[in-house]
Amino acid sequence: MNMELYRKLPIPMEIKEQFPLSEAGKKTREATIAQMEKIFSGESDKFILVIGPCSADNEDSVLDYISRLRLVQEKVADKILIVPRIYTNKPRTTGDGYKGMLHQPDPNAAPDLLKGLIAIRKLHMRALEELEFGCADEMLYPENHRYLSDIITYVAIGARSVENQLHRLTASGLDVPVGMKNPTSGDLTVMMNSITAAQHSHVFLYRGWEAKSQGNPYAHAILRGYVNKHGQSIPNYHYEDLIGLYDTYMASGLSNPAVIVDTNHSNSGKKYLEQVRIAKEILHSCQYSKDVRSLVKGLMIESYIEDGSQKIGASDVYGKSITDPCLGWEKTERLIYDIADLL
Repeated sequence: MNMELYRKLPIPMEIKEQFPLSEAGKKTREATIAQMEKIFSGESDKFILVIGPCSADNEDSVLDYISRLRLVQEKVADKILIVPRIYTNKPRTTGDGYKGMLHQPDPNAAPDLLKGLIAIRKLHMRALEELEFGCADEMLYPENHRYLSDIITYVAIGARSVENQLHRLTASGLDVPVGMKNPTSGDLTVMMNSITAAQHSHVFLYRGWEAKSQGNPYAHAILRGYVNKHGQSIPNYHYEDLIGLYDTYMASGLSNPAVIVDTNHSNSGKKYLEQVRIAKEILHSCQYSKDVRSLVKGLMIESYIEDGSQKIGASDVYGKSITDPCLGWEKTERLIYDIADLL
């Protein structure tokens, strides 16, 4: 094997024992999951906003951002459930570049996965315990999910992971809603197969154990656009896309038909300012069709304190993304209120 096994890291149980979640944090998590389950099942008509930085890169600025969301949440609580993004693993198309806080808790320092494991757990815990927000993260590495399994309230499976069998089977055993993104090719059959797999029970190998999952009835779709054979971004958030997905769901026999629409990535062509227009178009589609409104449970928005993005170490602007460009706070706050008005 052409690989150096650098050091043995603590198993998830050891990290959880060292950094336990408080009773208040547990109650916040349980309450958030219960709210989301009511939304995904149709019992509640509230709208979910999975919103926050492309990747969590700094504890202070991420918590600052989430504290601002707390003030907004209190004003729109009758219509919207905000689930902040704390994405601690960053998928890289070529494998190079910043891989997220798990790998580099300090983006300007060398990778340190032990410090990273502790940093991401403490960040999610502080959001729960201090700001009373259950948050979302991407399950880029299924084997690592156990380090945060008692803290996270929403999980996304990325466009490059959605075909992977271990991602699908692990999702079937999670106790939180899991969103399956359409693949970068745009083939919705792949996404629907992934949802089907996640909703079913399975026996499989997980972290050295023979595991049996119960199936996750709240596994659902995330539309994020796709890339054609010429490398061009093609959106799939328009009315025709949403009604087509509704018809596909109705023929599938799946539980709790639902979609969260990602307003960035290939839906915006990574033109982050377009997220405002895209979000409003989706809400207009919901107003036009009760079928679309019954299917669309919320939006995923990439947002941070400052507009745009920056290179690591180039300027170090506080609260500005070091990965994909994000919508700044002033525009974000206005957008959330506009969404509430359209619901």
